[in-house]
Amino acid sequence: MLKGFSARFKKALGQPEQVEASKPMDFGESYRIRGKMIGVLLRDARLKAGRSVEDCARLVRVTPETVEAWEYGDDVPSLPQLELLAYYLDVPISHFWGVDTLEATRDEKVSAQDEYLALRTRMIGALLRLAREDANLSLEQVAEDSGLPVDLIEAYEMGEAAMPMHALTVLSNCVKKNMRYFLESDSHLGEWLAIREEWKHFTNLPDEVRKFAANPLNLGFIEIAIMFSQMPADKLRKVGESVLNISL
Repeated sequence: MLKGFSARFKKALGQPEQVEASKPMDFGESYRIRGKMIGVLLRDARLKAGRSVEDCARLVRVTPETVEAWEYGDDVPSLPQLELLAYYLDVPISHFWGVDTLEATRDEKVSAQDEYLALRTRMIGALLRLAREDANLSLEQVAEDSGLPVDLIEAYEMGEAAMPMHALTVLSNCVKKNMRYFLESDSHLGEWLAIREEWKHFTNLPDEVRKFAANPLNLGFIEIAIMFSQMPADKLRKVGESVLNISL
């Protein structure tokens, strides 16, 4: 009785119970379980990507039966094969030695997306109202300029209704703001969107400018250009005069 109480007490404290005799390691069973786990994760990634067994088989130059054996854990792919599959199925290679399936995390992401959409709807509405008030415009004036009902604009501002993009475009013009004013900027998503916009502008640069900026050896010149761009006009003029004096 005391021995049982001691074991329960140690378990409650998080202390491991003493094992009278350790069993020998069953390596075969360990490998089998690991193979099954890889198979489950492979099938999970394939279904999420909408790829067929035949598609994956053609990619890694094996038969469809081999891919099926991998997914059932009867056989296990090599690391190079998993690397190709990770690229093809658009998952990180670490997915195949993790424990979470993509399907298991899908519900959490959907919940996060719902919260994000509701929050952004309220934020955009608040920004619209702030811009309208800064411009000293009444709801009636904005309604007249946009052709939208007053009660609908008020619902937008209160975050009770999501603004369709074409309505937001018109309303932003009414309150004298551009679309960038309403964009997300504080979260990881906002950072990603900003980077995508910057990349779009970068790719539109002339070839010689883009190649110059992409060369790490030219970083010093770019930093100097940034420094010049931040200088007051009078100081920049003096620098130009100094350079002219040196060249004469």
